[in-house]
Amino acid sequence: MDAEAAQQYWVQVQVEREWPVVEAPMLHRAALETLSHQGAPPVEVTVVISDDETLQELNRRYRAVDTPTDVLAFPGGDEGPFVNELEQPHYLGDVIVSYPRAAEQAREAGHSVLAELQLLVVHGVLHLLGHDDQPGPARARMWAAQQAILEALGVQLAWLD
Repeated sequence: MDAEAAQQYWVQVQVEREWPVVEAPMLHRAALETLSHQGAPPVEVTVVISDDETLQELNRRYRAVDTPTDVLAFPGGDEGPFVNELEQPHYLGDVIVSYPRAAEQAREAGHSVLAELQLLVVHGVLHLLGHDDQPGPARARMWAAQQAILEALGVQLAWLD
């Protein structure tokens, strides 16, 4: 991704606790690479690294599923400030990741927690961009995009080897 492309995106990474091996710049880059790879227009995205309790509450409240999950993506609405400058990017939405789920999935898969976090950020941003991971052709397209982005980032996942 070139510097000019990165300038059209605004990504904020929030880490809610002192988690081991969370490298915000790498997660920031994963979100930027996903937006660039998909040719997204100028947008703003927030990535939050949180815990199982938060993800379970959000999953229960918004999806009626009372269990924790690894990642949730919440598209931004049309609401916003009363005055919006023309140069302001559209708020695409939030990607919220459970660090404990990521750590467990990384251990089970045999790759690093950072690699799993990058995978989940890419996955969440793809959802914000309209990708669907329900079985069928849409899932195959999402998985192909995800794999291409992770390879561009140099992310080493056990299932990509």
